[in-house]
Amino acid sequence: MTDVRPETQPRWLTDAELRTWVNVAQMLMLLPAALDRQLREDTGIPHAYYQILAMLSAEPDRSMRMTDLARVVGSTSSRLSHAVASLEQRGWIERQACHSDKRGQVAYLTEAGLAALEDAAPGHVTEVRRLVFDHLNADDVEHLEAITAKLLPALNRCA
Repeated sequence: MTDVRPETQPRWLTDAELRTWVNVAQMLMLLPAALDRQLREDTGIPHAYYQILAMLSAEPDRSMRMTDLARVVGSTSSRLSHAVASLEQRGWIERQACHSDKRGQVAYLTEAGLAALEDAAPGHVTEVRRLVFDHLNADDVEHLEAITAKLLPALNRCA
């Protein structure tokens, strides 16, 4: 019987790839923690909640299907549902049945939620600039956008 499995030995990282990967891994751990810390200290909300509010605010009618919202904030449906429940208790989001699909739900950003986001945004943007963009020039930003655009499709397929 012939073994049809792919190559059994991993394609080890080159020295340059390993150095880059270590940097990326550290950034993936440190940046979210720093952003979460700033938002919790300044506004009392975690970064995940801020992202939900921000994504809804970017939509023309400040609403999005829960499944789409989970995808754009990089969350599972169950985690998103828990976060949205907390945001509902604060009066910042309302959920309603989807008109086109009664099984689905749509999250709506309320006026109070928009106000909370507007209060949190200046400090958050200041922190994002301090930690990321103040260290990059225009070419770096363009390259970072191109690199992340190449990586995100593979990551979204895993979600």
